[in-house]
Amino acid sequence: MLTHDLLFFQEKDCETHNGEGFESPALDALLTDLAKVNNSRDRANRLFQWLIHPVQDKSFFRDNWEKKPILIQRQNPDYYKGLFSTAEFDHILRNDDVQYGVNLDVTSYTNGKRETHNPPGRALPYTVWDFYESGCSLRMLNPQAFSSTVWQVLSILQEKFGSMAGANVYLTPAGTQGFAPHYDDIEAFILQLEGKKHWRVYNPQSEDEVLPLVSSCNQDEIGQPIMDVVLEAGDLLYFPRGFIHQADCLPDAHSLHLTVSSFQRNSWGDLLLKLMPAALETAMEEDVEFRKGLPLDYLQFMGVQNSEKEDPRRDKFIAHVEGLMKKLVSFAPADAAVDQKAKDFLHDCLPPVLSAEEKASSVYGAPARWGDGEALDVTVQLKGQTQIRLVRAGAARLCGDGETVSLCYTTENSRVYRKEEPKSIEMKAEHIDAMEFLIHSYPKFVSVASLPCEKMEAKMSLAELLFEKGLIHTAEPLTAE
Repeated sequence: MLTHDLLFFQEKDCETHNGEGFESPALDALLTDLAKVNNSRDRANRLFQWLIHPVQDKSFFRDNWEKKPILIQRQNPDYYKGLFSTAEFDHILRNDDVQYGVNLDVTSYTNGKRETHNPPGRALPYTVWDFYESGCSLRMLNPQAFSSTVWQVLSILQEKFGSMAGANVYLTPAGTQGFAPHYDDIEAFILQLEGKKHWRVYNPQSEDEVLPLVSSCNQDEIGQPIMDVVLEAGDLLYFPRGFIHQADCLPDAHSLHLTVSSFQRNSWGDLLLKLMPAALETAMEEDVEFRKGLPLDYLQFMGVQNSEKEDPRRDKFIAHVEGLMKKLVSFAPADAAVDQKAKDFLHDCLPPVLSAEEKASSVYGAPARWGDGEALDVTVQLKGQTQIRLVRAGAARLCGDGETVSLCYTTENSRVYRKEEPKSIEMKAEHIDAMEFLIHSYPKFVSVASLPCEKMEAKMSLAELLFEKGLIHTAEPLTAE
């Protein structure tokens, strides 16, 4: 059984905040303002504060994050206006290659039975809306691949979480339910965009379901809800991974909501999965105690078939294992393990959405073009006095594997999750200090000449490489020579 202090929250412990009367900018105005914010980390903090408004960032992470649900009722149906809509859903079906099972799921939950109704092939409006009219729910699995606004919001938030920010869109007909009670392996933010939906949230049912490693199948044993609420347009509901939930539409309204998710497989244990094999490999290389042979007779007193034996050799064997485990700590390459996690994160990331000014001052705004039967304005010259900086704080990171140092980056990632292979450049030794300097200088612009390389040629070659990869932009747009 769970301990009450650790896990069981009474309904009064599930916070509800009323945001009526608190001023917060409309999303389109906010995104316009955020484009003017100099530092992408500040941008992420401001967008997240808008997401949970009027709750304050510090109190949310202190009281709710990974701990308990929170409901924010705003009495403002236009709060998320411009983020996503049923009209945009229909537009995407008509104009984009939406595939059943890849981009869209058709589901139902009737009489305790959850079913998926995906036919093969492309999801076209004629069939999709017929499913909807028949009482099926529609789940768009990666709206960021089709919606530029959802892409922009998630690409900013991923710098807040230090973990991939993903999303699903759920459209549910009035009077129906699309999914069985279950829990997820992500931190979930439910943004009610249109209509309304009835939600019930339940405590984890065992210690193993607290902050679980994987999502559950349909849950039969769920207990009594700790939260039983109706979300209306403009409201937000957050619950941590492991909290069982189910939602159904009321008879008088459809529901459209967007779930923003993050922190999948981003625990201390996941870091240790990277760290422990590396620590053991180093220990075996550097400490003879790890290379000494096992006792000749260890199979006679160890293992499941010998686990009930009273044998002093067992105690000695286990004590020796414990001693080696303690020694293993001193070989733990924490920085290298973090770099391995960072590589995974950068592979997961969405590419940044650049403002018009950033595009104009980056490779995407370079004047090279085709005209009069030839390539024109191809040569754009970076100079020593050219001021440069990374396009985002999190756009690139130096990662080491013990032998080489690579620059992992996000600018060439796809809007579709891991569609592209991880992007990285093996760094030349003469460029490593300069790259570290450029990363730590953000958000300041620095001159190419100030990069700490011994030769000007090395400074220029690094700047040109980063410019070509879309990793930096200049303080002023470059012109052709």
